[in-house]
Amino acid sequence: MTSARSSSRAAGGSGPVRRAVRGLGRALHLPFTGTARGIRKATHAHGAGESGLGKLIELHAVNGAGDVMITIALASTVFFSVPTDEARGRVALYLGITMAPFAILAPVVGPLLDRLPHGRRAAMAASMLARALLAIVLSGAVISGGVQLYPAALGVLVASKAYGVVRSAVVPRLLPPRFSLVKANSRVTLGGLLATGVAAPVGAGLQILGPRWPLYVAFVIFISGMVLCFQLPHKVDSAKGEGKALLAADEQHLHGPRKETTKQKRPGLRTVGPAVTHALFVNASQRCLSGFLIFFLAFLLREHPMPGQSAAVSLSIVGISAGAGNALGTAVGAWLKSRAPEIIIVTVVAAVLGVAITATLFFSAALTACLAAVAGFAQALSKLSLDALIQRDVPEEVRNSAFARSETLLQMAWVVGGAIGIALPLNGALGLGVAAAIVGTGWLTTVRGLLAAAHHGGQGRSRVA
Repeated sequence: MTSARSSSRAAGGSGPVRRAVRGLGRALHLPFTGTARGIRKATHAHGAGESGLGKLIELHAVNGAGDVMITIALASTVFFSVPTDEARGRVALYLGITMAPFAILAPVVGPLLDRLPHGRRAAMAASMLARALLAIVLSGAVISGGVQLYPAALGVLVASKAYGVVRSAVVPRLLPPRFSLVKANSRVTLGGLLATGVAAPVGAGLQILGPRWPLYVAFVIFISGMVLCFQLPHKVDSAKGEGKALLAADEQHLHGPRKETTKQKRPGLRTVGPAVTHALFVNASQRCLSGFLIFFLAFLLREHPMPGQSAAVSLSIVGISAGAGNALGTAVGAWLKSRAPEIIIVTVVAAVLGVAITATLFFSAALTACLAAVAGFAQALSKLSLDALIQRDVPEEVRNSAFARSETLLQMAWVVGGAIGIALPLNGALGLGVAAAIVGTGWLTTVRGLLAAAHHGGQGRSRVA
């Protein structure tokens, strides 16, 4: 009897302990499960979960987190471990070697995607797998300083750009009902930016343990991204109802068997129209500016950091400025939706041009960071406005093709800008003058056409809010 009572007291005493342990476990687990549920609720809201757009948002977040891990790991090796002239020479050499095939293939990437639309999930998964394997290669190269460092780093860059091209063609197939491309693309972009913002301090903490650790985490992230690619809906790989788009501005470019076998022309079936071509050209100048600033400022601030700051801190300030501007531009684009996209492009690019000219005339570290922020803002808002024009002016059956081809052109513009940034002498005022020339070329050659398109082409077309 005494033994039974003792057992009962022991059981009763252990009950509160067990409840306390379970409560502590739930408390420790809640931030993670609660955060995960909150993220899933946000990404799957307004029909995005049912259409598959939510999964694409999560995939793009994984893509951004993996890329920033590699960027952090390479920050102390690619730019700071060798003399500037040697680093510029190596980056220029490997940029040419790595990007030359991409440049040659760029004109056929769009048609290739038209012919092979059933492999979009596999193409994105291949991009993830390639970066995962290259992260392992880099984990050894960052320690040994081997020659494989630069081609592996730029291979990651090419794979990232290839993912971007394919992803742009996927978004239109995952639109929920009554969803605009602007809203969808802004959600996808914001997902990537938020993931980058969260992963950056984590990567910086891992970098303290050694440059290999962010790369090991990048490997895990990209492998999970590869798995997520195949969880996208099967309709991503479907070409039902799709046609081929030609990046031309007039109906004289209608060609092929359709023109010969049909008596009635189908305007717009294989042409994107003047508003889209003008917007695409000015977006290409913005993407060229982005590539230029990344490479030029990386080397410039290494040799001439901001007053009182190290080269790494100087680069971080400019990078954070550009990222904040990009995030703000994406948020504003989602709020503006598809209102007067031509006017938006003309206005924001004019602002970049004004800041670039001011920074050239009164060169300073503060104005350089300001230019990075304004350029990031304008690039995001201009791209979303281009998306709105494609949705408005390009027939649905060729919209995926138009996105893939336009994104390919924008990626090549980024490469050209990066090459200019590497080749230019490290003179701040000269560099920002070239930046102003890049922006001015895109703006001055398209402003009249965009304003005319806004006046004549924006009426009577249906828009999706």
